[in-house]
Amino acid sequence: MSTVHMSTIVFVTAVRHHASDAELALAPVNGEALLTHTVRGLLALPDLDLVVVAAPERCAHLFSAALTGLEERCRIVPGSSLKHAFDTVEKEIAGNPVFLVHDALRAFTPADTVRTVADAVRAGFPFVVPVLPMADTVKVTDAAKVITGTEDRAHLRTAQTPLGFTRETFLSYVDKPSLDGAHTVAGHPDAMRVTTSFELKLAEAIAVAGEEEETL
Repeated sequence: MSTVHMSTIVFVTAVRHHASDAELALAPVNGEALLTHTVRGLLALPDLDLVVVAAPERCAHLFSAALTGLEERCRIVPGSSLKHAFDTVEKEIAGNPVFLVHDALRAFTPADTVRTVADAVRAGFPFVVPVLPMADTVKVTDAAKVITGTEDRAHLRTAQTPLGFTRETFLSYVDKPSLDGAHTVAGHPDAMRVTTSFELKLAEAIAVAGEEEETL
């Protein structure tokens, strides 16, 4: 497949699994909110045109405060709906860019992973998901919570973000979110979803290590 240059638009969502995800996006890591790390990392990519942050209305002002100084290529749209965020900025999106959807809690997803997803869309794959092989042994239980077997993990994967789309597949995903049919690329352990105190400690270590690398 040939590679064709397309601009890139990223939609950052803060509520995907639980109502408390918005507050988790504001959790401090190395002195800054997770959300700040997420958006700054995305904006460091030179071929990225716009980051659109879907901010739940109850804490939109806190999201704005966390992103102070990053507004040049970042738009905050009050309301957690991905469709609402797209409708708000649709007139600003020209042509057929690569659309990315990224979880605000995956703040330390490496730039190379983001580029790999976007490049796969540019190469002709309409829907792309970064994944990692399943490392844990997966057991099957019955209704009585008794183990009845072991799931073959050879083809099991854990999905990460950003998800990558063409305009057509992005609009389909907005209407009916599903990962079925997506092409997969290699994810990265640092792209973990930060939700627990242990994961926050890991995120802190990643952030500190990143600062130390920059000073070398």
